[in-house]
Amino acid sequence: MVTLEELSALAWGLDEPGGETDLARLSAALVSASREFIGVADLEGRALFVNEAGRELVGLPDLEAVRSTRVIEYFAVEDQPRVIGEVLPAVRNSGFWEGELNFRNFATGQLVPVLYNIFPIRDSSGEIIAYGTVTRNLTEARLAEQRLHSLASIVETSDDAIVSKNLDGVITSWNKGAERIFGYSAAEAIGQPITIVIPGDRYSEERDILTRIRRGERFDHFETVRQRKDGSLIAVSLSVSPVKNAEGKIVGASKIARDITEQKRNQEQIVTLAREAEHRSKNLLATVQATVMLSQSDTPEGLKKVIEGRIGALANVHSLFVQTRWIGADLSTIATQELAPYSEKNQQRVRVDGPPVLLEPNAAQVIAVTLHELATNAAKYGALSAANGRVDLEWSHDSNGQLRLRWTETGGPKVHEPKRKGFGGRIIERMIAQQSGTARFDWRAEGLVCEITLQV
Repeated sequence: MVTLEELSALAWGLDEPGGETDLARLSAALVSASREFIGVADLEGRALFVNEAGRELVGLPDLEAVRSTRVIEYFAVEDQPRVIGEVLPAVRNSGFWEGELNFRNFATGQLVPVLYNIFPIRDSSGEIIAYGTVTRNLTEARLAEQRLHSLASIVETSDDAIVSKNLDGVITSWNKGAERIFGYSAAEAIGQPITIVIPGDRYSEERDILTRIRRGERFDHFETVRQRKDGSLIAVSLSVSPVKNAEGKIVGASKIARDITEQKRNQEQIVTLAREAEHRSKNLLATVQATVMLSQSDTPEGLKKVIEGRIGALANVHSLFVQTRWIGADLSTIATQELAPYSEKNQQRVRVDGPPVLLEPNAAQVIAVTLHELATNAAKYGALSAANGRVDLEWSHDSNGQLRLRWTETGGPKVHEPKRKGFGGRIIERMIAQQSGTARFDWRAEGLVCEITLQV
C-alpha cells in the first residue's frame, strides 16, 4: 500500500529519501511544465501538492502555504456547498467529476472561472487514498467567448448585410441585415449560390471577386447593383475580405453590403437641384440685366428708384417660389403682394378677382414685373394718383392653358394716349413677348385698360 507521504514524495519526483527514479523525474517534469492546475489532496481535504501553475492560479506562493490551506477554501464561497454536496459524492460513486466552478485567488480576492476535473487515486487494493485534480483556467476562454458573443451580436444586429460564402460562391452565413436588405430569410439563403442576389448582367463581377479573393485580395467600398428577392434592384457598397481557416488557408469570403440606394437618390437630387439652381440663377440674372438695361430716368436718383422697384418686384415673387419649392407662384398672391401698398388705407381702391392659377417661375416673374409697372404708372399718372381712383384686376384661364389678364383703371385724371410709348410700357411688351404673349394698351378717357394674353 502506498502511503500519503510516499504519494506526496512521488509527486515531487522522490520515491524515497535520497533517491530519484527516471519515471519520477519524468512525472515531475510533466507536472512542473504543465500550465494547468495539477494537485493532490488527502481524504480529509488537505492539499498535499499543487504545481506552480496551480499555485499561481489560486495565489498561494509555495508548498507550505498550499499544505496549510484546506482545498475547500480554494473555491468561491457560493460554490463550496456544491463541492461538498455534489462533487465529492459523485467522484466517489462514479470515479470522476467534471464541471465549471469558480476558484478564489488568495492574493487578489478575485474569482477565477475554471473547468474542474477531480478523480480518486487508489492503492493497489483499490482503496481510495487521495484525490487528484487537473483544472483549467477558463478566464481566457470566457473572454474569448465574450468577444465572440459580442462580435456575433454586432453581426446579427447590424443594419448592413453581413454574409459569408465558400470559394464556390455558396452562402454559408446570412445575418438579419441581409434578410432586411435582400428579402431572403437565412433559411432561404444559406446553401444557395450568392448569385441569387446578383443581376444576370453582373455575374462577371462575382467571378472576378472570387478570383481575387483566392489570391488573398480584398475589396473596399465597391459600388455596384444587387437584386432583391422581389426582383427590384438596389445600389450597394460592398466590402469583401478573404476568410482563412486555422492553418491560414483561404476557404471563403465575407461580404459586407450597405444599401446606398437612398444615398444615390439623394446625390442625384442634389445634382438635379444644383443644375436647376444654376438654370434659375442664370434666368434671374438675365431678367435683372434686361430690367436694368431697359430702365431709364431723367436723373440718376430717379433711375435708382426705378431699378430698385423692379428688382424688388422680382425679389417678392422669388420669396413665393421658396414657399412652393420652386414649383411656381399663385397669380392671386402675386397680384395681392404687388398692389398691397396701394390698398392699405382704402381696401376699395384695388379689386383682384380670378380663379387660382399657379404660374411657373418664368411666367410668374414676367407677371410680377408687369403688375409692378402698371401699379407704378397708375400711382404717378393714373387712377391711383387720385383719392377716388380705382383699379380692377381680373383674369381667366381656359382649358388650353391661355391666361387672359385685364387691368382697368377708373376714377383718376382724364387720360390721353401718349405720343410715344413710355419705358414701362416697352418693358411690359418686351417681357410678355419673351413668353410668346401679347400686351395691348387702350388709353380710354376714364382710365387705362391693359389686356394681356399669355400661354401658361
